[in-house]
Amino acid sequence: MEPLSAVKSMVRLVRNPTHTHEVFTIIRALSGSDLRTGLDRFKDTEFGESVLRNGVQLRDSLKKRNLLGKLPAGSLGREYQKFVQEENLLADGLEKANKRSLQPEITDPELKLFAARQRDMHDLWHVVTGYGRDELGEACLLAFTYAQNKNRGVGFIAFVGCFKLFAKYRFNALRAIFQGYCIGKDAAWLPGQDWESLLANELNNVRDLLNISMPSSYLASLNEH
Repeated sequence: MEPLSAVKSMVRLVRNPTHTHEVFTIIRALSGSDLRTGLDRFKDTEFGESVLRNGVQLRDSLKKRNLLGKLPAGSLGREYQKFVQEENLLADGLEKANKRSLQPEITDPELKLFAARQRDMHDLWHVVTGYGRDELGEACLLAFTYAQNKNRGVGFIAFVGCFKLFAKYRFNALRAIFQGYCIGKDAAWLPGQDWESLLANELNNVRDLLNISMPSSYLASLNEH
């Protein structure tokens, strides 16, 4: 735990929200044993054990834009491809941002692979939850993510986001971010899902399967601004 490092990075992130690498510094500085706890849970699943044994990287599937484009219309994979194209994102963009963070690289192979899968799920979670990449959408998704993985770094960023966004959205921000946490708490455990297989499924079916409800407070806040 390195709270001072996390606070310094948070100050820099608030000043310049485009510095994504600061997010990874904060998460790693405050995560403590949170990532290891998630890995242990992942290893207890048949799918997780298979991923770790075979070294499966989620980003390898997400990079195959030509294959994603051939998936059925309305599928998670097609909607993901549309999302990253509209937002001008790369499948390995978060990996590059992570490498710019100030925290040392993870040396445990299994822990490193699990951390990479969680990182590479982020934009998929944008699609499956309905949260955009605007500042409120990111804060809501972080609250959702904290409910999923209980990572203190993620929770800290979401908490600060409540205060930062209050000036613009007032209590709508608090409602939307809290709802994000509630949706994440009620949903299935997303880090343990076979996302490679889910890419071909219809998006609404994936939401039903994972018990992810639509973010009504967030959508209402966007309509008001």
